[in-house]
Amino acid sequence: MLTDRLITVAIHTYDRAHKLKSILEQEGIAVALQNVNLTNPSISAGVRVRIRECDLPMALRLIENIEILSPKAVSEAEGEGSCVLVPVDFSECSDRAVAIAFRLAALQKCAVAIVHTFIDPAFASRTAMQLTDTLTFDGTLAGADPMEELEEEKSIERMARSRVRKLADDIREHIKAGALPPVKFTAEVLEGLPEEVVDEYAETHKVSLIVMGSRGSGSKERELLGSVTAEVLDACKAPLLTVTSSLDTSSLDSLSRVAFFAQPAQSDLLALDAMVRIFEDRHLDVTLIRLPRGRFASQAPDAMEKLLNYCRENYPGCRFRLSDISLQDPVEELGQLTDAHSIDMMALATRRKNVFSRLFNPSWAHKMLFRADIPLLSIPVHS
Repeated sequence: MLTDRLITVAIHTYDRAHKLKSILEQEGIAVALQNVNLTNPSISAGVRVRIRECDLPMALRLIENIEILSPKAVSEAEGEGSCVLVPVDFSECSDRAVAIAFRLAALQKCAVAIVHTFIDPAFASRTAMQLTDTLTFDGTLAGADPMEELEEEKSIERMARSRVRKLADDIREHIKAGALPPVKFTAEVLEGLPEEVVDEYAETHKVSLIVMGSRGSGSKERELLGSVTAEVLDACKAPLLTVTSSLDTSSLDSLSRVAFFAQPAQSDLLALDAMVRIFEDRHLDVTLIRLPRGRFASQAPDAMEKLLNYCRENYPGCRFRLSDISLQDPVEELGQLTDAHSIDMMALATRRKNVFSRLFNPSWAHKMLFRADIPLLSIPVHS
């Protein structure tokens, strides 16, 4: 049982001890400083930083992660390392995406980049479109006064920056409390169409994964074509993980049973390898979904069995099995599949399609994104 007795948490030089004292006291932790050389205090051999034993857990989290939890951390760039990118819109799904992103970043030992976007109202009025809080577009008729539009843009940007600062503060509080892993992160506001900003960010930074919220099965059909998540899925060259409102974000255990829609092709082997690396050291339980041969005429009769054996040999930390799907009623079959194997997440290799193809023949990724209320991992590959 932790008590109120004083214990030494660190020994520093005079200046460093006072800096640490200031940081701890800002978080409500009482601190006492004591010279190490008590026989002759005028000759300093260091300064003990002493706190109450009951404050030790919080103090250790602060000391071990000062570079993350200090007020400047959110504005400092992580450097040249890779990162997990999280576009946010402050919705419930967005909050869950942040939580999962931090856990995956801790697993991959990389940083998290949080990005929120806003649109110049002048651009929105010219296109008769306006960005809502849920990152969808609704038609509006805006006034044409340039000064009013400028003031509106400044107001939108100020509000966006204020909400991002609050989100960053909340994340630091969650890290201090141990609710999120101590991962370095940046949080910024960028102007532009959300899907274009995300695509450009992924092109210019070392993004290992994008984590985004998705509305799941309750989406309106009209939102399918305008969804930012769907646009990013089509355009971006980085893997994309969608997070639904029903996902338990307390750990990564809720993303351990995977249905992978596979073809016996080299591109799918690369996608499988990418998935295992994203969830490094996690013991995934993977169901390889065999699509009907009529859809892929070149598929040899035993090709999927060979793929199954390949996976078992090369990824001994994961479990693999085969299952079938007929595609006669994809929505119903997806439901049966997830129930039969207690699927937490669906995954597949995605091949880029143009907008006309998506309008008239939606890809499997789109069908799963909007028809199933479980996370989807989409890994872009070359056809």
